[in-house]
Formats: sequence, C-alpha cells, structure tokens
Amino acid sequence: MTEQPAPSRQWRRLFLPAVFAAGTLAIAAIYVFLHAGIWLVREDSLEKSRAIVVLSGGLPERALAAAQVYRSGYGAEVWLTQPLQPSAAMRELGLPYAGEEEYSRMVLIEKGVPPAKIRILQPRILNTADELRAVADSLDQQTGQQEAATAIIVTSKAHTRRVRAIWNQISPGHHGHALIHAAPNEAFDPSRWWGSTNDALTVVREYLGLLNTWAGLPLHHTH
Repeated sequence: MTEQPAPSRQWRRLFLPAVFAAGTLAIAAIYVFLHAGIWLVREDSLEKSRAIVVLSGGLPERALAAAQVYRSGYGAEVWLTQPLQPSAAMRELGLPYAGEEEYSRMVLIEKGVPPAKIRILQPRILNTADELRAVADSLDQQTGQQEAATAIIVTSKAHTRRVRAIWNQISPGHHGHALIHAAPNEAFDPSRWWGSTNDALTVVREYLGLLNTWAGLPLHHTH
C-alpha cells in the first residue's frame, strides 16, 4: 500500500512555488515601475542632416534645443510645424494669437538661427502623426539633392520613443530618415518620474499613446 504524503508536506509543495512566483512577479513589477520613465527616452546619435525639426509643444525648450543643434552644425535648416490649436480657438474668440510656430521662430532667431534658415511646414497639424507626415513629405521633396534626406526631430525626453514608433508607422512609402533628439533642459526626470504629478501624467499619457500607435493609430484628435 502506497504511503500518502503528509498534508503539511503537500501544502509546502504547493505553497513554496506560489510564493516564489509571486515574489518574482513583485520584483518584476517594481523593476518595470521604476524604469517606466527611463524606457520612454529613446534617442539617436546626431549626424549631418537636411533639417532640424521642432515638434509642437514644449515651448521654449524644444526650440532652444533645436537652435543648439543648428549652431553645432548638424542641420542646414530648422523646420517648424503649424499647430491648428489654439490658433483656431483664439481666432473664434476674436483674440490675437501669433501661433506657436511664430514664438518658436522668435526663440530660434534670438539664439542665432538666421531667419532665412527657418522654414514653416504646411499643412497645419492636429497631432504628432500629422507633424511627422508633414516632415516625411518635405523630406521626399529633398530627395536627389546633395544632402541626405534626413531630419533631426527635436521633442521632449518622454516623447522620444513614441515619436520613433509613430515615424515607423508613417514612414513606409517615404524616402526620408529621422533621427530623434530630446530637448536636454526640460524638467522631466525619467529616473524619478513618480515624484512629480506632471511627470507621472506624462508617463501615463505616453504609454497610452504608444498603445494607440502600436494598434495602428485608430484614435486621433478631432477638429
């Protein structure tokens, strides 16, 4: 007659693996939480490019960073996009508003970028995908010129990985290349993102945006 394992022995055989698995999951969860901000920061090495692009938002840090990249000799021009908002809303209210691109332009000029080297892209944009499509179209127009059709895209640290993901979504069918560069002086702290409400909201927004991008950009801004 086979001897049956003691109940306490059976309990240990079940309990110890469960504790080990739970501990492993807890450690993994803590690691993911602590590194969630760091993982969002994804930059490329800079090289000589046709243009330096200032993505909308992050005024004036992105424009300041683009001016620094230009003065370092990495780009022939600086390109600005034209956000539809809040210009349209201000116009409906009958209030004056020059547009974010004009303020970025003033920052660039103040920091040494010649006005003739600043180009404002068309059409007006609603979101990052619109911006990158405008950049890709403009780079296509540069194909065949002496300089490579490459753009250095300047954005915020936490936004860099999503910008790369969106570029990978929209770039098939285009000839240009993009290098992603983060504005170095913005306030976002990727190593302690949970210590600031703004940083925490930024991280949540970026991960939601990445999910939308990986799903093929089914969600988009409306007019």
